[in-house]
Amino acid sequence: MPASLHHIVIDAHDLPALARFWSEALGWRILSEREREVVIGPDETAPVGICFMPVTDRKAVKNRLHLDLTSAAEDRDAEIERLLALGARRAAVGQSGAESWTVLADPEGNEFCVVRPKETLIG
Repeated sequence: MPASLHHIVIDAHDLPALARFWSEALGWRILSEREREVVIGPDETAPVGICFMPVTDRKAVKNRLHLDLTSAAEDRDAEIERLLALGARRAAVGQSGAESWTVLADPEGNEFCVVRPKETLIG
């Protein structure tokens, strides 16, 4: 049996604050909150969640891994505005302006994208 994805781990300085941002952004819940680990997900039985772990160093370069979010075409701009209101900010990482995605950064500077509407993982 192959391995399966359990958590996506995000290093953070303020675990509870970043977990709140992402749980609100995704409509998920904080499932577990400890001093050195905060876990969010749709519910405790979901196949994948996000785990926030402490880090002491500052983020220095573009992420090697990031999250892509999507929403319905008619909601995309409103969703970007909602994420900005939650504390995200626009991020420039070398995009040309012709991309079908918008790059944002969470409150600790981790880049993520809001991509064009998707119905499948490859479409």
